[in-house]
Amino acid sequence: MKFLDKLVEKNARKIAQTNGRRGMLKSLGAALVGASIIPLLPVARAAEKQNYPQESGDPSSCDYWRYCAVDGFLCECCGGSTNSCPPGTEMSPITWIGTCTNPVDGRNYVISYNDCCGKTQCNTCLCQRDEGDRPLYRSDKSNDVNWCLGATSSVYHCSTAIVVGIAFEK
Repeated sequence: MKFLDKLVEKNARKIAQTNGRRGMLKSLGAALVGASIIPLLPVARAAEKQNYPQESGDPSSCDYWRYCAVDGFLCECCGGSTNSCPPGTEMSPITWIGTCTNPVDGRNYVISYNDCCGKTQCNTCLCQRDEGDRPLYRSDKSNDVNWCLGATSSVYHCSTAIVVGIAFEK
């Protein structure tokens, strides 16, 4: 261990003699800025899609498996999709969740139901399936709330059904 201590001390003294404090702060700052850019680099995200469910059925039908706890107009029929809002609307940051069984693989998935806000109601493909709906005292489990209150505009347009992940087994 004495050898390692002497080696580290020798190198630290050499660096201190050849570099000033400002240069060290400059290098440290550059390293911190460089390290903060690492999450922005493009990476292969194929591994993240492994748990994404195989789809079957018609996403514009109320019987589609993802809509087991939806209450509203389906964005699939209003110019959007099950995962995205139609143009001219914004997705509310507040959501309710449900757990639906995918008939293809028989697994339960957590579904996030996000309302799209900013336009008047779509009035197409109204779907109200209240499987697992809870009374209003559990607002995170209820679909009877105007979730657009968290968005810029509180005007409801339609609802999405985004797969968040696999639910825990019972």
